[in-house]
Amino acid sequence: MMNIGGRLTVVCLASGVLSGCGGSESPAPATPAEDPAAVGDTVPEAAAPWFRESAAERGLDFQIDAGMATTPRLPEIVPGGGAALDFDDDGWLDLYLLQATGDGGNRLFRNLGDGRFEDATDGSGLADVGFAMGAATGDYDGDGDLDLFVSNFGADRLFRNDGAGRFVDVTEVAGVGHPGFGASATFFDADDDGDPDLYVTNYVDWSEATELECRNRTGRLDYCPPARYDAPTRDVFYRNDGDGTFTDVSEESGIADAVGTGLGVVAVDFDGDGLRDVFVANDGMPDHLWINQGGLRFEEEAMQRGCDRDLSGVAKAGMGVSSEDVDDDGDPDLIVCNLGGESDSFYLNDGGRFLDATNRSGLGSASRHFTRFGLGFVDFDNDGVLDLYAANGRVGASDDTDAGDPYAEPDLLLRGVGGRYVPVRPAGGTDPTPARTSRGAIFGDFDNDGGQDVVVLDLGSPVRLLRNVLESRGGWLTVDVRDDRGGPAIGAVVRARMGDRVVTRRVRTDSSYLTAQDPRVHFGLGDRESVSTLEVVWPDGFTRNLSDVAGGRIIRIDRIDPGSVGEPSGEGSSGAEVR
Repeated sequence: MMNIGGRLTVVCLASGVLSGCGGSESPAPATPAEDPAAVGDTVPEAAAPWFRESAAERGLDFQIDAGMATTPRLPEIVPGGGAALDFDDDGWLDLYLLQATGDGGNRLFRNLGDGRFEDATDGSGLADVGFAMGAATGDYDGDGDLDLFVSNFGADRLFRNDGAGRFVDVTEVAGVGHPGFGASATFFDADDDGDPDLYVTNYVDWSEATELECRNRTGRLDYCPPARYDAPTRDVFYRNDGDGTFTDVSEESGIADAVGTGLGVVAVDFDGDGLRDVFVANDGMPDHLWINQGGLRFEEEAMQRGCDRDLSGVAKAGMGVSSEDVDDDGDPDLIVCNLGGESDSFYLNDGGRFLDATNRSGLGSASRHFTRFGLGFVDFDNDGVLDLYAANGRVGASDDTDAGDPYAEPDLLLRGVGGRYVPVRPAGGTDPTPARTSRGAIFGDFDNDGGQDVVVLDLGSPVRLLRNVLESRGGWLTVDVRDDRGGPAIGAVVRARMGDRVVTRRVRTDSSYLTAQDPRVHFGLGDRESVSTLEVVWPDGFTRNLSDVAGGRIIRIDRIDPGSVGEPSGEGSSGAEVR
């Protein structure tokens, strides 16, 4: 009998592994490496670790388990979600971690300051015990507090933050308890009416009655790829009605016109028309790009715009996604991670159409040896260039019959250098480099020291808090942009001028895999001590400009009537709260 992390009983796959769980993993070595830094075009010199695993010493005690039976069940191999959110608005990122079938249900961890946590679940209203998949954060009721949506294998849940440290389950009243196989979700204002709507991906129309028996090439039971079930399903899109309720407009909006096997999602204005679009990573099927037409209507245009499959015409096993302006041209680029034996798909946005830059960026050879789930473009070394982290873990067992966890793989850290990505040593940025069955990755600055940290959720193993300890980090500036109600200004664009460069970042909490991210915008400054100009553009076009903004700090910028406060200048703290 095989175990994921020694806890989740499994035994999986037929000729095509969980396709992205997708297509077969057999083209890639079972575990090429215990050393991901050995792949790619160059092997960098060994250096000091970028991260230190600090979960236990910082008070995080959590492990996700997902066993459902003594033989494989599809839902077991895909969970691993959570959220970073400052639920009590004290300036420190808290954590909400999602459980599947393990003891204790979902857990809320309050950040006590300096990145140390305590379990605050009891009395919080968040001790939900469903088979949880993904999380999304947003201020759906406009009271300035971040609320929580949890997608489940089963009925989804919406929890309203009452502003006093408690959450109330408002699922029934709000009308968002869809009973499918939910995955990643995102809050975003699709119709520019000032309140966030909600998009929820759904994976497969699966039940115990539809489970199949699949075997891998060694003859052992293993997880079936989703294509074997022939049961793609539809995502769900809800309109926020502004009164605490939502209406399912999947049909009217056009979202229900296509089926898929959705796992990852990101909502960004890809074509620059001021309306936020939606990209969905489908597992073993062409990905979807829903272009916002206005009036809550969407059209699926991934094929026309060049991001539904790779250059060879293959629909890969899409899982996690990340979107940032990687090439500093002002528009959001896109990466989708895939199955072992398949490379990531890295697309540069050229005016709303996408160019596959996977191979020329170095990501083709570096990524294909692993099955990637949570990932993010993040500037970990604060040199002003985005790096890439991927949380890895197989979906089909390796051929090593002696492996304690036949699904475990080391994570991958790539440094951005001159338009290319180079594997970092020590591998994954940690020493030692553990192999785990990793799923969700949450990115944020949990100790407010200017270094971006990572929380990794591993099936059957304790959660990891990878605290950024890189001594050679450059300067930094973190910008906490708020809307007129005091919540994070989701969809706002922040531009920082650094010499001849203009670096663009967007306020958002989606991306990666099944997780919600730090809504604050982070800039690595390299050897600079300040930003010459900082422009913040809210979703409705309202703009504020700050000049000579000193780095090495977190500043909060609220939307203020320009007639009430003079234009910020100097240190950048006029009209901006320094935290």
